[in-house]
Formats: sequence, C-alpha cells, structure tokens
Amino acid sequence: MSEFVKIVEVGARDGLQNEKTALTLAQRKDFILDLMKTGVQAIEVGSCVSAKWVPQMADSDSLFSQLPKNPNIQLSLLTPNLKGLQSALAVGCSEVAIFTAASESFTQKNINCSIEQSFEKFADVMAAAKANNIKVRGYVSCMVDCPYEGAIDPKQVVQVSKRLLDMGCYEVSLGETIGTATPDRVKKVWDICLSELDSRVLAGHFHNTYGMALANIYQSLQQGIRIFDSSIAGLG
Repeated sequence: MSEFVKIVEVGARDGLQNEKTALTLAQRKDFILDLMKTGVQAIEVGSCVSAKWVPQMADSDSLFSQLPKNPNIQLSLLTPNLKGLQSALAVGCSEVAIFTAASESFTQKNINCSIEQSFEKFADVMAAAKANNIKVRGYVSCMVDCPYEGAIDPKQVVQVSKRLLDMGCYEVSLGETIGTATPDRVKKVWDICLSELDSRVLAGHFHNTYGMALANIYQSLQQGIRIFDSSIAGLG
C-alpha cells in the first residue's frame, strides 16, 4: 500500500454552503486562488445547483471559468443532476461529483427523494459524463450515523458505494456526516467496506463536530485508506 495520501479540499463547496453569510463571487475566487497556492492537488470549486436553494453556491460555473487551470490541480464541481452537469460541461470542467446517502431519511431531507430515486437521477448524469469523458466522484453521506435515523447498518453503506462504483464513479467518498463517530465504530464500517471494495477507490470525509475527525482519520489510515476530504480550518 502506497504511503502517498491524497487530499481533496472541499471547503469552497461543502464548507461555504453551510455558512449563513454568502461570500461574493470575487471573495470565493480569492479564497480558491489562495487554496491553489497551498499544494493541494484537488479542489471542489462549488456546486451547480439552484441559487434559490443554495445561495452560497450561486454562479459556481462562472467561478470555475474564472480560475486559472493548473495541470497539477484537479478542479471539480458538484453536479446533482443533468442540468448541473451541462453547466459544468459548458465551462470546461473535466471532473464532477454526485451525492447520495446510506440513510433513506437523510436522502429525503437533503435531496427530496429516496436512495433508489437518487440513482435514477444519476443515470442520465453518468451517461452524459461518459459520453464527454468526464470523471465522476461519488459521495455517500451518513457512513456511521444519521441525524434522523441514528446508527446506519454498514452493509447499507457498502451497497450504496458499490452501486456508485458500478455506475462508473472512479472514487467514492464516505461521509461521517454529523461527527458522532468514534474510531471503533469507523473501524467496523471500513472492515465491512474493505471486505468487498478496494481501498484505492474509497475516501474518508470526517466532520469534526465533537473533535473526533483526526482520530477517525488516523483509524482510517491504519486500515489502508489513503484519500481524505478536507475543509480548510474546519470551515463549515
């Protein structure tokens, strides 16, 4: 197993979308330009969603088009539907992300559909991405706990992750969404995931709500996970 660790910086999307005050497009651009100077090799620029629902992410496609392209830095956009993907394609984006959850309740609350319906929506996105040679990364929220259902069965996490990979995602990031997990519980999820999936296509996304993110990352490293999402200074 390689000791190289890949960091995907998601603060400009997952961090800023949770901030009550929306930054201007110029502020978001300056923020990402500063991130590009840090040595991070992958940055999620924003989300191609309706500004009505997520005003913090307004004009993410325009923001993407204004950023300098560096062959050593992969810039991506979150595209929850075909319209979002088309916006990303229009500005020359070569990597996008889609998201669902291992919890039915969380999926209903966040994207207003069931897990099954989320995959139905992804079919068109994946087909268009494949046709345009676009890489797709998948997100699975609630890898350990759900704010509505409590503990999540790790087998459900594996099932959803496998479906994303089977659809064509090159990598799947498992999100410890509410920060309630401890290393022993994280270990159980990875044990089951790694019994069926290759560690090289799995990433960890740990929230630090209760100060456990680093401990959970350390546990993940011990089990061979080498890809992690970060949000600068705990933003969001």
